[in-house]
Amino acid sequence: MPDLDIYRAYNFVLDLQGVNAGFFTEVTGLSVDVEVIEYRSGGDAAAVSKLPGRVSYGDITLKWGVSDNRVLWEWLMTAVNGAVEKKDVSIVLMKPNGREEQTRWNLRNAWASRWRGSKLNAMGQDAAIETLTLTHEGIERT
Repeated sequence: MPDLDIYRAYNFVLDLQGVNAGFFTEVTGLSVDVEVIEYRSGGDAAAVSKLPGRVSYGDITLKWGVSDNRVLWEWLMTAVNGAVEKKDVSIVLMKPNGREEQTRWNLRNAWASRWRGSKLNAMGQDAAIETLTLTHEGIERT
């Protein structure tokens, strides 16, 4: 019987080909879309059949606090410089104890496609948050 506990969404890491690339405040965009192709067969004008079409994978957006860690910045620069380094990346959801893996989503042939710097405000007290978008060619859950 499978475990029916609901996983908590607050403890996760990014595994960049075996290297922990950091802890993040937010990960969004984990998605798979299958295009729906509608058609009518023969002379049946009333019924529409549906077939699966192309599969597309959503871009992943990562948000994290600015730090001295430059691993993701340097990876982004490979794309900026015209030599994209596609890597296998995993988003790992940890168990509540923070030491054991609960589940992971493996992204195939991912590369950094967009970066957004933090909003800076001399009057504020918020953490400086960077955003990086990853584009990939497939996802699997293990």
